[in-house]
Amino acid sequence: MSDLHEDLRAQLEQLREDLQARLERVERNVRHEGEPLDQDFAEQAVQRENEEVVDALGNEARRELARVRDALKRMDEGRFGVCESCGEPIAPARLRALPHARMCADCASRHEATRG
Repeated sequence: MSDLHEDLRAQLEQLREDLQARLERVERNVRHEGEPLDQDFAEQAVQRENEEVVDALGNEARRELARVRDALKRMDEGRFGVCESCGEPIAPARLRALPHARMCADCASRHEATRG
């Protein structure tokens, strides 16, 4: 395995751990561990709004965690760093910036343009 791949694996593994820890904090927050709902109904409404924001952050962390796990799986299978659209190598600079990238910059741009 190249030095770049070893560095990216370490980066992805650290990101996976960070995201898992973040999700645990989000889940504790939503379950009100250590902080029950306030007795005041107005304060409860504010707490519920905060829960929605925290839940949205948790959902984004779950999506990113899935991308990280998929990148690690592609590494294990020898498919990491290859564009899933055109089959060409993904530029090292793109992988450094976005280690879980599945497509090269050109294919990702085309994909985003068709979604927009």
